[in-house]
Amino acid sequence: MTRRNALLFAAASLTLLATRASAHHSFVAAFDSKAPVTLTGIVTRVEWANPHVLFSITAEDSSGTAVTWRFELGAPNILLQRGWARTSLRPGETVTVDGFRARDGSHYATVVSVELANGRKLFPHAAQTPN
Repeated sequence: MTRRNALLFAAASLTLLATRASAHHSFVAAFDSKAPVTLTGIVTRVEWANPHVLFSITAEDSSGTAVTWRFELGAPNILLQRGWARTSLRPGETVTVDGFRARDGSHYATVVSVELANGRKLFPHAAQTPN
């Protein structure tokens, strides 16, 4: 009976790990490294939640029409370790965002950097954090 329980536990653990791994996507699967975007707009929403912090801005497209873009950052704890605060992005503030657009062509992108109105740049990834 002990061996059977151990096998059931192992099978359940592997199933949970596989479910968690499939819920998280890789950069290559979701974003296009050949489709960089740089947008300046007004922050409209910020969501600090796992697995990614998300925020939205309203920016003008090439025809002058207001478009809402949604951006994906890293996990909240990782961002806090890299100098971000829950108040780094505030609705109503103007920001410039550099990133890479989603492969599906939607107004969704991952972030490389965010420049705040005061000129401070925030980076969500360690390799991009300035010295």
